[in-house]
Amino acid sequence: MENQELKDQSSDQLVLKQPRKHKVAHLVFIILAAVLIFVVGGIGGIGTILLFSANNGQIASKLGIKDFSDIAIPTKQKIVIEESSAIIDASNKVSSSVVSITQKKTVQSVFGAYTSEGAGTGFIITSDGLVLTNKHVVADATATYQVITNDGKVYDATVQSLDSVNDLAVMKIDARGLTAVELGDSDELKVGQWVIAVGNSLGKFQNSVTAGVVSAKDRKIQASDSSGGSSETLSDLLQTDAAINPGNSGGPLVNLAGQVVGINTAVAADAQGIGFAIPINAAKSAIDSIKKTGRIIRPYLGVRYFEITPAIAKQSNLAVDHGALVQRGTNLTDFAVVPGSPADKAGVVENDIITQINGDKIDENNSLISLVQKYQVGDEIKLKVFSKGVEKEVTIKLEESKS
Repeated sequence: MENQELKDQSSDQLVLKQPRKHKVAHLVFIILAAVLIFVVGGIGGIGTILLFSANNGQIASKLGIKDFSDIAIPTKQKIVIEESSAIIDASNKVSSSVVSITQKKTVQSVFGAYTSEGAGTGFIITSDGLVLTNKHVVADATATYQVITNDGKVYDATVQSLDSVNDLAVMKIDARGLTAVELGDSDELKVGQWVIAVGNSLGKFQNSVTAGVVSAKDRKIQASDSSGGSSETLSDLLQTDAAINPGNSGGPLVNLAGQVVGINTAVAADAQGIGFAIPINAAKSAIDSIKKTGRIIRPYLGVRYFEITPAIAKQSNLAVDHGALVQRGTNLTDFAVVPGSPADKAGVVENDIITQINGDKIDENNSLISLVQKYQVGDEIKLKVFSKGVEKEVTIKLEESKS
């Protein structure tokens, strides 16, 4: 009965008979007139005058309405804002420049010969066929490689240069008129900023798009291949929760402007939503070098070292709590100082601690290798070195890395 009563009280008839009909009707008139003013802007001024007329019946009369119950009230329309449009636009902008990379090699086993295959991703950096990818994607000199563009064309590819510092490589295909990516500025990235990963997921799903955010910056990891047979230390990486799967390695990490801000390189296998990318700014000098000389040229000191942290310094009773401790590797050929290298020529020896380069402190935020890469082959830099209990300064002329 309550529902029925409420229904009856909402009828036009009850409104007209309500003792306070003047106030209620006046309120209805105001609302309806406001709707009409909004919908029919041309009579806005007239509607306002009529709205405040002393007699509500005159309002209906002047509007040509017999009864306000005859007025059809427009229904509300829900406006949907397409928040994914920026991701769609960015994906469309970069997709034509993303390529899939396939690897094939003949492997001899006790059961006979078979063909081993692998897959990765790359992206076009010049219209005449230079493709940037990860070094670990194309590091096998005994394999053959092909590049498949987004339109399905297949090209034989050659590895033109490998980066001795970062997990980067440049390939070359015989093509013209390709669409090169636009490079962004990875230094401007903020934690929480949206990014997109594009790649040949699992080696089967070409140009798959995943989206996420920049989870952190300046990460350092120990990366290895799926077999664990080779590993390397990578630093100053971007961390993202955009899904990165096997086959995505070498693909671009893109901002919402469609600019490449990173190169996807590794994923935490025992976690979810933790992937890593090399900042594009770390690759720009390599890209410039390959364009100018046809190969990636990197400066180097010629030392093997591990980074000192306050915890390590305390545990090992070191004289300083930061820097790079020069030490040999586990193999006999892993020299602490490479014979004939710039460091060797400058008198750096095993167990020296390099604490600064041109006044920049070597610590957890600035690694030795990242500071060296700020300079060019032929530049002279000053190192502050703690050697045998004495702090000294040495000058080194950087040379090209041959590895």
